[in-house]
Amino acid sequence: QVQLVESGGGLAQAGGSLRLSCAASGRTFSGYTMGWFRQAPGKEREFVAAIRWSGGATYYTDSVKGRFTISRDNAENTVYLQMNSLVPEDTADYYCAADPGGRIYVMRYWGKGTLVTVSS
Repeated sequence: QVQLVESGGGLAQAGGSLRLSCAASGRTFSGYTMGWFRQAPGKEREFVAAIRWSGGATYYTDSVKGRFTISRDNAENTVYLQMNSLVPEDTADYYCAADPGGRIYVMRYWGKGTLVTVSS
């Protein structure tokens, strides 16, 4: 059974940084695309970033380009989201996701989320 466990959320001031981690377990994740999504209060869940198994290809939603960086450590089955220059609009529950089929915007497996709050 696939398990994704997020950590690293919390409170940050505008302009600050946070680093989210997602530990994957339950099977080998060779070939899996990993990603991060977020859901702000009263809004639908949205795509944030994704990374291919090789780490050579990354994808970002426009609002985080240049501020957020997704990376992964395949040996540790861990994916990271470095978030810099945070703004209050980044406040949301952040979810880690994984997909064996290479999909980016719709993934099969999900974590339970970690809350990020950015104060102005």
